[in-house]
Parts: sequence; C-alpha cells; structure tokens
Amino acid sequence: MAQKTLTDSASTGVVEAPAAPSAKRWWILAVVAVAQLMVVLDATIVNIALPSAQADLGFSDGNRQWIVTAYALAFASLLLLGGRMADLFGRKTTFLIGVVGFAAVSALGGAANSFGMLVTARALQGAFGALLAPSALSLLNTTFTDTKERARAFSVYGAIAGAGGAVGLLLGGVLTDAFDWRWTLYVNVLIGVVAFVGGWILLTNHRDDRTGKLDVPGTVLVAAGLFSLVYGFSNAETHDWGSALTWGFLIAGGVLLAAFAWWQTRAAHPLLPLRIVLDRNRAASFLSVMISGGGMFGVFLFLTYYLQLILGFSPTKTGVAFLPMVGALMVASQLGTIVLLPRIGPKVSVPLGFAVAAAGMAWLTEIGIGSSYASAVLPQLIMTGFGIGLVMPAAMQLATGGVTAEDAGVASATVNAMQQVGGSIGTALLNTLAASAATDYLAGKDATSKLVQAQATIESYTTAFWWSAGLFAAGAVIAALFFRRGVPQRDADAAPVVHM
Repeated sequence: MAQKTLTDSASTGVVEAPAAPSAKRWWILAVVAVAQLMVVLDATIVNIALPSAQADLGFSDGNRQWIVTAYALAFASLLLLGGRMADLFGRKTTFLIGVVGFAAVSALGGAANSFGMLVTARALQGAFGALLAPSALSLLNTTFTDTKERARAFSVYGAIAGAGGAVGLLLGGVLTDAFDWRWTLYVNVLIGVVAFVGGWILLTNHRDDRTGKLDVPGTVLVAAGLFSLVYGFSNAETHDWGSALTWGFLIAGGVLLAAFAWWQTRAAHPLLPLRIVLDRNRAASFLSVMISGGGMFGVFLFLTYYLQLILGFSPTKTGVAFLPMVGALMVASQLGTIVLLPRIGPKVSVPLGFAVAAAGMAWLTEIGIGSSYASAVLPQLIMTGFGIGLVMPAAMQLATGGVTAEDAGVASATVNAMQQVGGSIGTALLNTLAASAATDYLAGKDATSKLVQAQATIESYTTAFWWSAGLFAAGAVIAALFFRRGVPQRDADAAPVVHM
C-alpha cells in the first residue's frame, strides 16, 4: 500500500531513494489475471461437465464427488507450502512452474481413459494451483507500489477471484455443449501458453527471503491439518454429520492446525509467521475472504440446480444467466477498492458489501416452481454480485498489504487457503441443510407426487439461500467489529515492497 520503496538499515542508517514503478506493471497484471482465471475456473468448470464425463468413463455416483474433491484437497493443503516456496525461490520460478504444471496435468485429465487417471490429474491440478495462486497474488503485492494503482490492480484481481466461479460455469457449459467434456480441461493448455509466454517475458525472478529455510514440521502439520479439515467437510457433504469419519477428520484437522500454530511460535524459520495473522485488519480480511467463499457457494451451486432442473436451462444458458452477477461484481470491485476503501475505510465498506449480499440472498428465497428468471433471479443476482464485489477485492488487498516483502508469498497463500476452506465448509454445510429441509418437507406428504417433489426441491434451495444470507450477515457483523476505524495506513515499520 505504499507509494514509495524504502530500504532502511538500522545498522547503517542508509535510506535508498524510491524506485520508479515498473513500466511493465499493467502487462504483469494482465498475465497474473490470466493465470488466476485458469486456477479459479477449475473450481467450477468441470462441475457442469461431470454428467458427460461420468457417462463416458463409467464411474459411479459415489465416485463422482472425488473429481471435485481431489482438486480442493490438494489445493487447500499445499497452499501455504506454495506461498513459502515463492518467497524462498523467487516468484517468477514458482509462477512459471505452476503454469506449466497446471497446463500439463490438465491435458492429462482431458485425455483420461479411466476414473483413476482423471482423479489423479485433478489432484495434480490442485497441487500446481497451490504453487501458482500465491505466486500470482504476491506478484501484484510487490509490483504495484502506488496506492491508487495498487487498488485498481486488486479490484481486477478480486473481481476475477469472485466471478471466476460463474465464468467457469459459463465456459464449462459452452465447451461441453459445443465440443466435449474433455475441453473443460484442454482449455487450460491454451490459457497456460498465454500465461507462460507473458510471464517468461515480463517477470524477473526476485528472491525476497534469501536467508530463510523451509519449515518442514510446519509444512507437514498445516498440510495435514488443512487436508483433514477439507476432507471432513467433504465427507459430511457426501455422507452425514453423524459419520465417525466426518468428525474424526474434523477433530484431527483442528488438533493439527492448533499444533501448527504452536509450532510457529517456536520455529526458527516459521512457514506462517504469526505477525501476518495477528494484525487486526489482516485477520479481519482473512475472515471476510473465508465467509465470502462459503456464502458464494449458495449462489453458484444451488442456483445452478434451480436454473437447470426447475427452469429447464441448458448448461450454456445457465452460464449466461450468471453474467449479470459477474458484471455487478466487477463494477462493485472498482467502486469498493478505488472509491470507498480509500475514503471511508474497511470498517464501513466491507460490512456494507456483506449486508448488500445478505439482502440479495434473502430476496432470492422468493423463488418458486413457476418463477421467471427476469423477476425472481436476475435482480437478486445483481444485488448479491454487487455486495460480494465490495467485499472480496478490498479484503484481498488489505490481507496482503503492509506485509514484509519476504512474507508476501505466504500471506497471499493464506488468502487463497481461507477462500478454499470457506468454500469447502460452505458446500458441506449448505448441502447438508438443503437435504434436511427437503426431507422435512416430504414428511407426511405424498413423496411420489412430482409436484410435491418439485416443491421439496424448492424448499431445499431456499433453505440454502437463507443460510447463505445468514452467513453474509454474520460477515457484516464480524467485519464491523474487527476492522479498525478509518482509512488503512501503511505501517511505518513495515519492510519495503519490492516491485518486479
């Protein structure tokens, strides 16, 4: 968030002159945006293609969820390691390896001739995504040194992070309808080539942490903890909350993450220095990103079902139906980071965004069997997208702002991890609550009636929307309580931001 780059040595008292901003910074933003889009797309692009892939490869309904879960597990559990590697070995190196690896295993998944091969490719996508995503975000943090330009860059990045899921649904539908489910994976090769060429030409490999070492015990603890947490919530989604496997993994995840936090206070070279998460604004930003990730699944997942199963939309038409939300989110991201945040601060702008999103989700509960998209979905989607657009980019900017240059990668990885864990928790919770609502509605009614079944389905969707609204409302309260008053200022003691 600084407008100057200073290097202050306590021992010598020498202060270097401010460095000029990189002339390539907007091209770097374009490359980073393309790479981030590739990672975010793959959280949802394969979802629409799953029925076609299942019919082609012949795997069971029980195994179907692993196509999605394998990606989430690898991505979430390895993010902090990926962020630390970016700090230790240089962001250009990790960025390019991440892009090449992601594209290569996407091609492997597209060519899959068995369930095992496809699941393996998806897990490897998550692993390379965990290397690529924090490198991309930390590149923005270290490239843009001017406050206003940095806000604009993060508004673009945040819009992609928030809207990428909806774009994934659209692109997944178009590719599946026009070509084949395999193209939802092959498309990453095309995107990867663009990102690699741009990264190779534009980036320089600056290593900010030349003396640090990899915290192996911390890496094992946090990877195992995040894996257990995400797996536990995924198991709750596919089985139930009473499952011993669900609670076993959730408890193990909590214990492992607690052990990780304890170890970080004693490690000589901690994987996640606690100074990163103990800053009040940064902690509030991490929580905001996690809550946004959880609440957004109420929009993408259940509204996709509603549009296709109740309103009869095709996969492509479903994706197009989300575009107004994407537009609203992008407009709000500009307004939030460039206009509101510098003037009124996050204590007002972020809770405002959460409140708008909560109102949009509450309004969306009015859907019915005979509702029309134009009146019962479109205005609500725009309102929800606008609210999320006020939250996500601002929270991402604040979460990575003011950290020392050598911590930029791991701070960026923490942002991605919070969004991924939030999404996993949101999916499991909302699916469970929706299923219970449908079961409760059918109790004592004629379950063979198609009308009753349809109404039970509507009941499950609206229940999920109400809980999403509640999640966003809780986010508004938490953000209002935790964020500091006033406009964020750069900490005078923070280490310099080093641009590429």
